[in-house]
Formats: sequence, structure tokens, C-alpha cells
Amino acid sequence: MPGWHDKTKTLQAEGRLQMLGIVQEQHPDRTRLFMQWKEMRWPILVDSLDLLEVDVVPLTFLIDEHGVIRYTRPTDDDLEQFLATEYAAPADEPTRPVLARAEDRYLWGGQAALDDVVEELTGRIEDDAGDAWAQFRLGVALRRRYDSVDRRAEDFQKAVAAWGHALALDPNQYIWRRRIQQYGPRLDKPYPFYDWVGEARATLEARGETPPALVVEPRGAEFAAPSKEFVSRASEIVEPDPEGRILRDDAPLIVQESVVVPGVVEPGGAVRVHLVFRPDLDKKAHWNNEVDDLIVWVTPPPGWRVDQAHHRVAVPREPVSQELRSVEFELDSPEGFHGSVTVPAYALYYICEDVDGTCLFRRRDVPVTLTSTTAR
Repeated sequence: MPGWHDKTKTLQAEGRLQMLGIVQEQHPDRTRLFMQWKEMRWPILVDSLDLLEVDVVPLTFLIDEHGVIRYTRPTDDDLEQFLATEYAAPADEPTRPVLARAEDRYLWGGQAALDDVVEELTGRIEDDAGDAWAQFRLGVALRRRYDSVDRRAEDFQKAVAAWGHALALDPNQYIWRRRIQQYGPRLDKPYPFYDWVGEARATLEARGETPPALVVEPRGAEFAAPSKEFVSRASEIVEPDPEGRILRDDAPLIVQESVVVPGVVEPGGAVRVHLVFRPDLDKKAHWNNEVDDLIVWVTPPPGWRVDQAHHRVAVPREPVSQELRSVEFELDSPEGFHGSVTVPAYALYYICEDVDGTCLFRRRDVPVTLTSTTAR
């Protein structure tokens, strides 16, 4: 988009050409930030479900004033010819596609429709496990629900599984592959997906503009740069609770989620593990920030490697808080991996009960189960 925008600025200013973009983003508000940063003021449409059924991006089209596509992947010469031509209106009204109910409700039903969308797409897959588009769109709907107030703890992992099933059915789908790579390990990344966000915000603020708020802040894997080899950093820190003597958070006061991307492991391949910790708001639990950081320790099984065994999440300045805290790490499997394995991991944190309740130091065991592709 930026390339064609720069080429056509004069034509846009003269009113001879109108730019229009369509993005397949899961989080389209990030596109709004990018557009403002690059000073591209033209309209953007959102196609998170990939209703256009394109398998690669970017694609460029030249569309006449009647809505007819005249050129696909145009050259500079094509653009000149397009602008010099007067196109007649088509004789017949173009056929408009009829959307299936789930796709239609995803677009127009708002947040309240997501449960129905997930249910319908799940049913469609149960009727036809080979429906790759239903698999991909189920993943989109699940991830959108995960990002909402109606989230289910398992939505993110189910979304990753659905995208994986879709890609297994059609491995040529660039967009589906990128959706998994966005959250996956460095070895599978083609580029860092959102490393530009900080620069974009700083540039806008320097221009005296307000960057648009993002519904979901990118983190971890979405900033990570690709790597050609797996790097395991030795920890200089001794394991904090090797004998498991710290009392467990059995209440629990913290809601914990684990997501593995991709959902299954290629023998000799890597995965990225996302651990999320949230105070249980129903119990009015909150972090105690006056003591120490949240600590996560990972012990890889024999033959496995972890990029970093010890993780620390710094506490905010306020004495208590209820924010989400996350840790991400990568695991590299042995070449002969088959079946499944459980990776031991645990978190240590300070948490308080209720508004004026007791503050406790607790341990939460968060074992991560990994399954090989050969076990499917």
C-alpha cells in the first residue's frame, strides 16, 4: 500500500484517482495506526474473514467508476492506460454475493453474535471436516471473542488449532500461515509483525497528533524478530523453588491460561508458549505490587531446549492492580519427538484476597502439554 500511495499522491490530489484498501487483519485498529503514521488518509475496508478468498497479499486492482475490475496487479503502464480510458457502464447489474449466515452475523451482528457464529461454524466443520474456510473463519471468530469481555479461557488455543487445521487442508494459503506465525516461534517468522508500533506512536506524538487506541496491545511474539537458529540462553539465576515448598494458589486467586503456537509440534521443530495470569475479579483478587515481581520458571524435559528458563514480570508503580500479566517462551523439540510430553513450569507471585483481604505469596504450577504432529 505505501508504494502505490507514494506513486499516486498527485493523482489523488487532482481527484483523478481514489485509493481504497482492504485488509485481512485480525486486529484492524492496528491498520488505522499504520495509516495515520504513513499519512495515508484514504478509506480502509476490513475483511478479517477473508471473504475475498485471496491466498496472498498484497494484491492491487484498478477499478473503474462502475465498480468493474479492469486490471489486476497493474504496472505503471497499465495505470496510464486505465486513466486514459473512458469505460462504458456494464449492461447488467453485477451479481452480489450471498453470504452464509455465520459470516453475515460476524460482520453485522456485533459482539453479541459471536457465540452464535462460533456455534454455527463449529457445526459446519462437524458436517464437513474438510471445509478449510470454515476452519479459518472459526479461528477468526474465536480470537475475536477472546479479545472481548465475553472471552473464554480456551478461545485462543482453539483459534490456533482451527487455523492449523485450515492450513493443513490448504498449505498454499499465505494469510492463514501468517496468522499462526504472528503468535508463533522465531524460527517460523518471516519478519517481526508489529515492531513498528512504537515508532508509529512516537512519530505521531512528535507531529502533535494522537495515536488511535488499540483494543489489544501487541506483545511478545508479535514484536519478536525471526531467527535462523534456536538460541537457548543459560540462566545465571538458581531455580527459585526446586523442592516445591511454596504453598500453592489452590483457591485460586489467579486465573491462568496457557496457549501453544502452533498447536502441534513438528519433530525437531519449535513452539511458542503464551502464559497469561489474571486476578480473579469475581473474588476481588488483586496483585500486591509492594513486594516483588511475578516469576516464571520453566524446566525443559530431557532432549528439549527452552530459550529462557527464568522470566520476570515487573510490577507497576501503584501498590495494587488487576492487570493481565503474560510470559512467553519458546521450546525446541528433539528430532525423534513423537506422542506428547508435559513441560514443567510454575509461577511465583504476590496476590491479595478481596479489597482489604490477606496478601499471600503463592505458587501456581502451569505444566504445558505438547503433542507432536505425528500423533494426530
